[in-house]
Amino acid sequence: MKTIRFLPHFLVILLVACTPKPEAPSETESQTDTSPPVVESKIKKGFLKPKHIGDPVVGKPWISDLTIADLDQDGLKDVIICDGKANEVRWIRQTALNVYEEQAIGDPVQGPAHVEVCDFEDDGDLDLLVASMGVIFPNNEKIGAVVIMEQTEPGIWVNHIVLDKVARVTDVRAADFNGDGLKDLAVAQFGYVQGEARWMKNLGNFEFESEILTNLSGAIHSPIADLNGDGHLDITILVSQEWEEIHLYEGDGTRFRKKVIYGSTNEDYGSSGISLYDVDRDTDLDILFTNGDAFDYARPGPRPWHGVQWLENKGRGFFEFHRLGDFPGAYSPVACDIDGDADMDILAVSGFNHWENPSAVSLICYENMGNERFLPRTLAHHPTHLIVLKAADMDDDGQIELVTGSFHAYPPFDHEFARITLWDTQ
Repeated sequence: MKTIRFLPHFLVILLVACTPKPEAPSETESQTDTSPPVVESKIKKGFLKPKHIGDPVVGKPWISDLTIADLDQDGLKDVIICDGKANEVRWIRQTALNVYEEQAIGDPVQGPAHVEVCDFEDDGDLDLLVASMGVIFPNNEKIGAVVIMEQTEPGIWVNHIVLDKVARVTDVRAADFNGDGLKDLAVAQFGYVQGEARWMKNLGNFEFESEILTNLSGAIHSPIADLNGDGHLDITILVSQEWEEIHLYEGDGTRFRKKVIYGSTNEDYGSSGISLYDVDRDTDLDILFTNGDAFDYARPGPRPWHGVQWLENKGRGFFEFHRLGDFPGAYSPVACDIDGDADMDILAVSGFNHWENPSAVSLICYENMGNERFLPRTLAHHPTHLIVLKAADMDDDGQIELVTGSFHAYPPFDHEFARITLWDTQ
């Protein structure tokens, strides 16, 4: 039986760099080769320029999640982070164009694993949903919680604990599933040996009624969208551990019906991250996901099957699998038009690697060359220990910037530590 994985999705171990596929036939290949023509990449060396934002690095940072939003609605995008070492949600506010200041938000949250920005009460200001693991490292106690940070006045957030004493919570998202005008919650709970996922019906006044979707351990993400095109919101649950499955819970406005839309026969597959984007721009949402977790071995490390892939939405709840490429320890898949050519490229980061090897890759892009052909491009070898990635136009210049967070939990520690890095496109 497979050893139970010790850590959730954001603790990814990575030892080797990605090996790109050849882009053109060699001189020894047949002249009748029918490979597609090589298209020159728009992603050049030095394409991204990294700079640290927020507070200075002290010790070894544990940034477990981040998101980008204009939290104070002043027209400038900010970065909101989960600091797993400080047990805080923190706001890196863009006070003026390209000027950032950091502060804590609300009361401390134990083991914050995920933060989501939404106007939960529909009152015109932005609140925060926070998944609390209790502790970041392995624990089977019922110490997880769901925290809603309500913005009661500009710049002031008050914590409401709406679920606690449950298996460690790794994700929480909000949407009105039943059409009653109140935002409900979709919750993933990694747990440890035991875990679950649930949806929480909003009864008003921060009171909820829970319905369990699955009792499997290892649930790490719970994004919400109408994926089957029936007009009702669905919940997608990525289940790691030995299950290694993607569950689609198809909603009808009152209940959810489970469908397994992907499952690996490899119990060590290492599911590590999931996100929803219209990759092929056909007006429906596809599923990006990475498999790179490898913490369930006596000596943590990557495996040759790790990489990045997407499930193409074929309609009515059916999906087609596409492997983008091998990337040991892959994590945090993001789709965006990083090269400005009007199609969706796919990016991912790596968390733990043989960083003593200067060729180890920390940030990669699968450049969209058209006709569902993606070619891997190395974007960076450092900063290292990157486990979370988001993309947005941070300075309103029409170009996409990237923001990454580092989690320095395991050696080697022989590089300059990064905490939050803003990657400006050149």
